[in-house]
Amino acid sequence: MKVNGKHYRTIWMEGRVVRTIEQRLLPHKFEIVDLSDHRATAVAIKTMVIRGAGAIGAAAAYGMAQIALEAPAIDFWNYVNQGAETIKRTRPTAQNLFYAVDRVFNAMRTASGTQEARDIAQEMAQQIADDDAAACQSIGNNGAELIKDGARILTHCNAGWLAFVDWGSALSPIYVAARQGKKVFVYVDETRPLCQGARLTAWELQGEGIEHVIIADNAAGHFMRHGDIDLVITGSDRIAANGDVANKIGTYEKAVLAHENGIPFYVAAPSSTIDLNCSSGDAIPIEERSEEEVLTAYGLTKDGVSASVLIPYVGAHARNPAFDVTPANYVTRIITEAGIQMPHGINTAKTA
Repeated sequence: MKVNGKHYRTIWMEGRVVRTIEQRLLPHKFEIVDLSDHRATAVAIKTMVIRGAGAIGAAAAYGMAQIALEAPAIDFWNYVNQGAETIKRTRPTAQNLFYAVDRVFNAMRTASGTQEARDIAQEMAQQIADDDAAACQSIGNNGAELIKDGARILTHCNAGWLAFVDWGSALSPIYVAARQGKKVFVYVDETRPLCQGARLTAWELQGEGIEHVIIADNAAGHFMRHGDIDLVITGSDRIAANGDVANKIGTYEKAVLAHENGIPFYVAAPSSTIDLNCSSGDAIPIEERSEEEVLTAYGLTKDGVSASVLIPYVGAHARNPAFDVTPANYVTRIITEAGIQMPHGINTAKTA
């Protein structure tokens, strides 16, 4: 994707430094930050400097490469094991994170020495990032078949290129459809409490020249009931073996509303998001984040000053689950790089 005419990936590595877009500053400021070691990369994942399934996975892979480069020859594997655990503790729901850490670690174990392990870690981390970008482009090509000219689409949270290395999952079919010349209109859920829809998805769509409007999270049912939405596409942070989908909090509500109103509900995700070792959504750990994210709002004042403001009374408390689980029976189809699949009996093989 391009920003001000220049192509960017969401995250990449130069030497031992991981470079990424500081997503907490968007849309009002575009800034690249440098993460000098794996601890800085772990903090960036945990604090949502980096967020989104594929971007988290790539960050975890690059973090593993940093660990391999940092590890002393003496006690090399102990350092690697401890570093891997540091990365894994950052975001418990995101399957791509665990997939990336394990893939790099297992590849490193095939090395005959520490230097070869370092080389393999760097190569595998880059491969994971490249695979993510390629998978998301294929998701776009596959999913665009579901989008008719004139389609009105609801999204939730941000599953665009900012959430992956490039292209995105839920937004990728929209981008491909628009580039095919189809006219599309997107209803963008604001996605409280961090407003990734209002801040990030709308910013991406503006950059692509795609017509859109931001709506409050609790307005989707109104527009569905009045016939203004033709389909819903969301991303996913983990898909269980039975097709249950964990995604940003509020996704379950949108799926139930879509089902009630006879609207197709699609989930777009690379196969790396599918956890075949997880039997159902009940087994997916749900991250609960700081109550401050619910109690405060961040943005620009009318004078252009960045500010955080308290919403309720001083001393109020909040609950802040970051994800919910949508049962497979509410999912019309799952769009992966392998094809368009039924949610039940999902697999990572090519489908018709």
